[in-house]
Amino acid sequence: MTKPSLSDLLHAAVTAVGGTERPGQIAMAEAVAEAVDDGSHLLVQAGTGTGKSLGYLVPALAQGQPVVVATATLALQRQLVERDLPRTVEALHPLLRRRPEYAMLKGRSNYLCLHRLHEGVPQEEEEGLFDVFKSATPTSKLGKDLLRLRDWAQETETGDRDGLTPGVSDRAWAQVSVTSRECLSAAKCAYGAECFAEAARERAKLAEVVVTNHALLAIDAIEGAPVLPEHELLVIDEAHELVSRVTGATTGELTPGSVNRAVRRAAKLVDEKVADDLQTAAESFERLMELALPGRLEEIPEDLGYALSALRDAARTVLTALGNTRDKSLADEDAVRRQAVASVENVHAVAERIVAGAEDDVIWYERHDRFGASLRVAPLSVAGLLREKLFTDRSVILTSATLKLGGDFNGVGASLGLGPESPGVPELPGGPRQADPNGEDGPRWRGLDVGSPFDYRKQGILYVARHLSPPGRESSRTDMLGELAELVSAAGGRTLGLFSSMRAAQGAAETLRAELEVPILLQGEETLGELIRRFAEDPRTCLFGTLSLWQGVDVPGASCQLVVMDRIPFPRPDDPLMGARQKAEEEKGGNGFMAVAATHAALLMAQGAGRLIRASGDRGVVAVLDPRLATARYGGFLRASMPDFWCTTDRNQVRRSLAAIDAAATGDEEG
Repeated sequence: MTKPSLSDLLHAAVTAVGGTERPGQIAMAEAVAEAVDDGSHLLVQAGTGTGKSLGYLVPALAQGQPVVVATATLALQRQLVERDLPRTVEALHPLLRRRPEYAMLKGRSNYLCLHRLHEGVPQEEEEGLFDVFKSATPTSKLGKDLLRLRDWAQETETGDRDGLTPGVSDRAWAQVSVTSRECLSAAKCAYGAECFAEAARERAKLAEVVVTNHALLAIDAIEGAPVLPEHELLVIDEAHELVSRVTGATTGELTPGSVNRAVRRAAKLVDEKVADDLQTAAESFERLMELALPGRLEEIPEDLGYALSALRDAARTVLTALGNTRDKSLADEDAVRRQAVASVENVHAVAERIVAGAEDDVIWYERHDRFGASLRVAPLSVAGLLREKLFTDRSVILTSATLKLGGDFNGVGASLGLGPESPGVPELPGGPRQADPNGEDGPRWRGLDVGSPFDYRKQGILYVARHLSPPGRESSRTDMLGELAELVSAAGGRTLGLFSSMRAAQGAAETLRAELEVPILLQGEETLGELIRRFAEDPRTCLFGTLSLWQGVDVPGASCQLVVMDRIPFPRPDDPLMGARQKAEEEKGGNGFMAVAATHAALLMAQGAGRLIRASGDRGVVAVLDPRLATARYGGFLRASMPDFWCTTDRNQVRRSLAAIDAAATGDEEG
């Protein structure tokens, strides 16, 4: 039989989902197919509306080899598994003469644990959940959540937390789930044959396409713990998030609470002397943490070094004892033991890592108003890890609407451990061989920008409020708030306000609620999903918030015709990890500010500006209330990272444009 062409397959898939083929989608699919054929890697920027999911799914399914797709958000995972994959598989079946299987796989703690549910939680936190005088009647929100989880367990087929609607608190979920370290293993568990997590793994082993998340991908690739099935092609969607997610997965943390929890759990199983030594070390650590001031520790203070060494040694002794003791007086002792081992192992691993003081680790104190102090350690860079662990033995496709920062792929490529693009290097199938910074050939890759079907210069305006005073450290910016009120008034509401801090968002909401009659929704006053729903339903409504709104809002149409950024979202000056990365870049002779702070800001601004135009009929303004975007030398780099809107600093022109857009939208709504 003649092998179906990629164009025929793509046409069938696009028709099945009710879409329209676009030049960018076709170019992306062809580039993915080339990369798969020659074993190279591809960074592809695909703007909103391109249809990038089909742009990689169709060539991936056509090649007939195992594929893993890793995404950052729950929304995209659901879209792939519940909409895109079912329709695409059915559409391609007559052409491929096969029906590829697909499955979703997450970390073990995302699935309900039947052992925990039926045998109870082997920890002290379970006390007091139910009023013993009223039998199983809950006495708290936690109790209500647990009863609902018990009912849900009888209905769910997957045990996946994300299938529970509405959701429950993290504390409630912790009562019915386990981490991989706490799991008894299917062979030892009385409920192993019914285990939801094991069933998900079995489905993944049989599937041609496995959809997972960045965190599980990081564990699989970097920690050397194989949880994903073997695969020939790895697709990383929302790839702008990958470095952040991998950094999170490789960050260790110690708090007095986590250490004391390990002590309590171990004390049930080991002899008194061994438990007392860990208790003493925990008390010394807790005393130091009470005095800890936030900030980076470029050198470990002597007293902290002693405390951590004592913790490490005591934890090692406890782990040895846990392996040798058995206490038959404890009900379900294996579960108690696994939980104790998991807690003590974490204490041992993090303490040992900090004491060892690897050159590439950054160590710092954090202090939280509610949770107190913590000691954290994270890699200075994950580029080397990604290069070594990710880009070997398979083709990797990385895609996002924002991968070109400042006009090229070099910044993102460097963060992923890829060498810079080298002009004049002869083209190879799939792209040029890239020069490695150390003089060696790096992984073969190429960058491709397939654009967007939207005409940004006709659909949107980038307004920079050049006349405002530059933002300083003070929390109040009176002139900025006045400008914001005028813009929102001209737009008739319809505003998504993206703020660099929660304090700024709260201050703006408080001010505008007093001055304007339009409803102002504020992140934190309701669940994010509910806020976005209300924002989308009422065009006159505004939604103000911080980081998650910069990337997580998809509201096409008249409800979002003005996107406002209060200031350029540089990292906090006192951010220990970002500061360390900037300093390291400068020590190599590079520009630390541009490589770290400006790149961080460019990524967020590109994502934030992308909230405005979500459909071909959308019109609106992105307003940046920070004059540095127009006046500072780095302003051009930041603007080049954003969609190619028509740009102006004329405040009167923008007000007239907003009023016209509002009038047109009002007419449509009334008509």
